[in-house]
Amino acid sequence: MLKQVILIRKDIKMGLGKAIAQACHASLASAFKCKRETVEEWMEEGGKKVVLKASLKEILEAEKKARKAKIPSFLVVDAGLTQLEPGTVTALGIGPDEEKKIDKITGKLKLL
Repeated sequence: MLKQVILIRKDIKMGLGKAIAQACHASLASAFKCKRETVEEWMEEGGKKVVLKASLKEILEAEKKARKAKIPSFLVVDAGLTQLEPGTVTALGIGPDEEKKIDKITGKLKLL
């Protein structure tokens, strides 16, 4: 079974709409890094996505672990046009990939 996990920073002030937009950026950009066949299989299975809350430290650690495990991921860094300072890390998309592989990286984080 395939899934995608999106980590959202909850240690910064970010409105709900902003957080949703950042999650969308993370989801799409991470999926675009995957093989087409993987994305197609994931979508056929229902496109499972899980959104978790994380600190900056947890996001950076998860990105490093995903890279090491060769799981496609995308770190969202805000342009600073609205609520946040330019260069603020807001989210991380991981996968889609095998659920077990992703759970090894994000399994201890809590749902948003």
